[in-house]
Amino acid sequence: MKWHFTKMHGVGNDFIVLDGVRQSIQMTPERARALAHRHFGIGADQILLVEDPSHPEAHFRYRIFNADGSEVEHCGNGARCFVRFVHEQKLSGHNPLKAEIATGLITLTEHDDHTVSVEMGQTRFSPEAVAFDVSDLSSKQIAQDTVWTLPLDNGDTVALSLVGISNPHAVQIVDDIQAAPVEEQGPLIESHPRFKNRVNAGFIQVLNPQEINLRVYERGAGETLACGTGACAAAVAGIRRGLLQSPVLVHTRGGDLSIHYDGQSIVMTGPATTVFEGIVDIDALVNTFPK
Repeated sequence: MKWHFTKMHGVGNDFIVLDGVRQSIQMTPERARALAHRHFGIGADQILLVEDPSHPEAHFRYRIFNADGSEVEHCGNGARCFVRFVHEQKLSGHNPLKAEIATGLITLTEHDDHTVSVEMGQTRFSPEAVAFDVSDLSSKQIAQDTVWTLPLDNGDTVALSLVGISNPHAVQIVDDIQAAPVEEQGPLIESHPRFKNRVNAGFIQVLNPQEINLRVYERGAGETLACGTGACAAAVAGIRRGLLQSPVLVHTRGGDLSIHYDGQSIVMTGPATTVFEGIVDIDALVNTFPK
């Protein structure tokens, strides 16, 4: 079976985008892993699948699969690529456009300069919002935020802010983003048994009250060049700690994102870029993929 695909990225966070409206796409973890592999497949952080919606108010359904084959709730950078894809492929002329994701509806607007703003939906801060077991853990209140102390298996202890933006995030502040222990602590936080559904581990360096550096170790993908929901989580955590104020310019390794937060809603704005289009024989790819 041959699938038409488009390769896109949002500030370096790269995606394979599939039109499930005009072609039949049956995504499986095995197929997602084969597509995303950077040596044996096309290569991407995540697979984005556009489908007809089930929600009456949505224009499309938008699904996200990690490079490890797992399906996740939301992806901010992917959402911007999604709306560019829908417009470029002439699937819809709606602008703003409403998309159905696993946790509800999001609204996306493409601007004349081809940047896209995404209304990111509900934000929550309780341990339950990120499926985090706090039994016997200590915490402290910093401004509006509750910061939890989490021991790691390597002997380190980290102070984490919890933010649920459809996806779960755990954010810590570091002095130097280049020296941040992302490779060491990232996987230990991401797969820590206290996070029932795993978690995205964010590391932020505050440059001034409206500017930060950010690195994120993502669930099922490892460290990526950028993470849209991670940028939102980082900005909101900094605001709630009293370190930042909206709007916040977030510098990722792949580029910049602007985050607006009014205490209730979050709007992320940034670019979305099409790289190339192609056709893949998905059955042949899976059959030759190393087991």
